[in-house]
Amino acid sequence: MNIEVHGLTKAFGPITAVTDLSFEAEAGNVTGFLGPNGAGKTTTMRMMLGLVTPTSGTATFGGSRYANLPRPSAIVGAVLDSAGFHPAHTARDHLRVYARMGRYGTSRVKQVADVTGVSAFADRPTRTLSTGMRQRLSLATALLGDPPVLLLDEPSNGLDPEGIAWLRRFVRELAAEGRTILISSHVLGEIEHMADHVVVIRDGRLVTTGPITGLYGTAVVLVRSPQADLLAARLMERGTRVEHPQPDLLRIHGLSAAEVATAAASHAVTLQEITPERPTLEQAFLHLTGGSR
Repeated sequence: MNIEVHGLTKAFGPITAVTDLSFEAEAGNVTGFLGPNGAGKTTTMRMMLGLVTPTSGTATFGGSRYANLPRPSAIVGAVLDSAGFHPAHTARDHLRVYARMGRYGTSRVKQVADVTGVSAFADRPTRTLSTGMRQRLSLATALLGDPPVLLLDEPSNGLDPEGIAWLRRFVRELAAEGRTILISSHVLGEIEHMADHVVVIRDGRLVTTGPITGLYGTAVVLVRSPQADLLAARLMERGTRVEHPQPDLLRIHGLSAAEVATAAASHAVTLQEITPERPTLEQAFLHLTGGSR
C-alpha cells in the first residue's frame, strides 16, 4: 500500500510551514523523511493523519485519505511522540486500552509487547519509563492493528546504541514483509543504514526525492600511482573529469573502481591504491539543505 502526497500546503496565519509538497512512499521500502529542524516534517506527518488540516493538497494511503479509512489503526500505525501515556497505567495497561479501542484481541497485546521488547517492563507504570522505553511502547501501540503502513517520527529518540541497532533491524524486517514505512529522523547515520529512498525538504518545500544512493552524486575513485600523470592524461582524453591534487594522487569522477583499474591496465599504469570515495549521508544532506542551521 503506497503513500501518496500531492500538493500539501499548510499556512499558520502569515507563516507557511509546508508549501506544495508532493512525494510517494512505496510498499516494501523504508523511506527516510529528512530536513533541518523546522523544515515541516512533523507538520506534514500530522496532516497525513488528519491531526492538522491542510490549507490545500491531499495525502492518501492506498488511494484513501486517513479519515476515510474504515479502520484506520489497522491500515496506518503512527509514532509521533512518546508523551501520550496515562501516568498511573502500566505499559501493559496502556496496550490493553488501545487494543480495546481498536477491537484487537488480548493475544495481540502480548505479541506486540514481545516483538518490541516491552514485555521486559510491561508491569511498570508509564511515569517511571525512560525515553527509550516510551519509544518502544509507542511502537508497540502503533503495531497493534498489524498495519501495512507505518509513520515513524524520530523513533530512535532516547534509545541507547543497542536499542538503535535493534530498531534498524526491526524496521528493515517490517519493510521486508511488504509494509510501507515513512521514517523521520535527525540521526542521519541510522537513516543511511535503514532507508531505501529519501524525501528531503527545506523550509517546507521539496528539495529532492528518490533512491538514497542518488544523494551521493557521481562516483569518485581515489587513485595513487607513480604514473598518475599518464593515467590522468589518458582518462581526460576520453572526457573523464580528473582532479590531480598531489603528484601521485588522482580523484577520478564518473567511473567505478573496476573501470579505473581496467583503464590503468590498458595503459600499463601501476596502481598503489584505488579506493571508491563517496560522501556520507550527512555531507550530502548538508549540501542539499544549505548546511547546518
